[in-house]
This record gives sequence, structure tokens and C-alpha cells, in this order.
Amino acid sequence: MIRIVGVTSEDVDTDALLASVQDDRAGAVVSFAGVVRNHDHGKAVTGIEYVGHPSADDVMREVAEEFVGRDGVHALAAQHRVGYLGIGGVALFVAVAASHRVQAFTCASEFVDTVKERLPIWKKQFLLDGTHEWSECP
Repeated sequence: MIRIVGVTSEDVDTDALLASVQDDRAGAVVSFAGVVRNHDHGKAVTGIEYVGHPSADDVMREVAEEFVGRDGVHALAAQHRVGYLGIGGVALFVAVAASHRVQAFTCASEFVDTVKERLPIWKKQFLLDGTHEWSECP
């Protein structure tokens, strides 16, 4: 069951997403937080602005629909943040509850990979030297 899924301009409430997937059938709950780091390809980064296409929320839900029906997966919650985030900010959070750990880990990992591949969200990285560069753009 999809509990919470979408794109948000508010800070991701990781505690709420994690709590939303609690399920008595689940023997494993796995979470992933993609956070803004202070470097990329040898360059110092001070923050990132995530810009999403208007279809991003629908795409996120479509991807979730593909994963929530997997064997042993009982609940999934995921949000991707748009807007400016400083170092340590949560850009993507995913929580999966499944019967067994392999199911939960596999679902979460493959979900994140699919989101990174298909979600129309691009990032503008602000560099320590005062410049910026676009990354993850088509």
C-alpha cells in the first residue's frame, strides 16, 4: 500500500514517512535518505536547488505503483524535495515495509534507482567559488 508519495516544496518529514509504513505483517522496515553533500566530482558544494517539471508528482506516484505490488512489500512511502536545500538537507526519502529484509532492501534500492532515472527533477548545484552548475539534466 502506498502511504505517502510525492514531490514537496516543504522539508521532508522523515519521521512521518517512516511511521506511515508501520505494518504488523512487516519483519523489516528499510529507509533511505538522500542528503545534500558538500562536494561533487572534486568541487566544493554549498547547496542545491532542485527544480521539478509539473509532471514530477505524477511520475513519482507511477513509480511507486510499480513497486508497491512486489512480493512481500506491505507499505511504501517516499518524497522528493524541490527548492533550495543546504548541506545535510534531505532531497529524497524512501521507507519500505516488507515481510523480510531482502524484500525491503531490494525494493528500496531499486525504487531509488528508478526515481533517479525517471523523475523529471533537475539540480542546480551552488559551488563554493560562487558559481553554479546544472547536474542530472537531460
